[in-house]
Amino acid sequence: MDLSNAKAIVTGGASGLGLATAERVIEAGGQVVLFDINDEQGEACAAKLGDRAHFINTDVADEDSVKAACKAANELMGGTTLAVNCAGIAPAGRTLGREGPWPAENFNRVIQVNLVGSYNVTKEAAAFMQVNEPNDQGERGVVISTASIAAFEGQIGQAAYSASKGGVVGMMLPLAREFAQFGIRVNTIAPGIFMTPMMAGMPEEVQESLGKQVPFPPRLGRPEEYADTVAYIYGNAMVNGETIRVDGAIRMQPK
Repeated sequence: MDLSNAKAIVTGGASGLGLATAERVIEAGGQVVLFDINDEQGEACAAKLGDRAHFINTDVADEDSVKAACKAANELMGGTTLAVNCAGIAPAGRTLGREGPWPAENFNRVIQVNLVGSYNVTKEAAAFMQVNEPNDQGERGVVISTASIAAFEGQIGQAAYSASKGGVVGMMLPLAREFAQFGIRVNTIAPGIFMTPMMAGMPEEVQESLGKQVPFPPRLGRPEEYADTVAYIYGNAMVNGETIRVDGAIRMQPK
């Protein structure tokens, strides 16, 4: 698949990893529709990216919202060939905290946004991809979801987040196997500690301390490095049903 012809949906597209991915698609010559819940930021980002970019307010946790957004995006771009799931939340909380057990409502919200949200976008985008004309290798589309190294080495306080990201990894292979008949590949990227808007809000000394925990390079990951991985997956037909860690060889400690 050639990124210059991509017709991409990117969730969480108004900031961080999602915005870097959208920028990469636009730079290559493709089209992109940003899905996000932040209207002001989403509209501003789409305007900055140019006339091949659009914004649609979308709550990935709401199935009806995703259905309507995917349909509108498909019409705007004249098709859909790439869906990248970057929308997510990462609240932390000890299951047995000082104020008692963590509410199940909080746990459910993380699962609904990170895991169910990724599934919602995957299935709705793939429904449009399956009717695309295949390229010379039989490909019709690519879905890339964002997990985390927390899927494998979750820290104390990350039970909900780790469960949601572990679910993203777990559903990937069954989907890749099912979608193979349509020529749609499904992959996952598991970033390590990256410079995201949440990280940018932390004191500089905290950022430096976290960066130094990475074996090499000893720094925080850059959003464009995530986007590089998206571009690599999109262009390599043999990358399917795979989780790629982009983490500088870090393995997280319990806390």
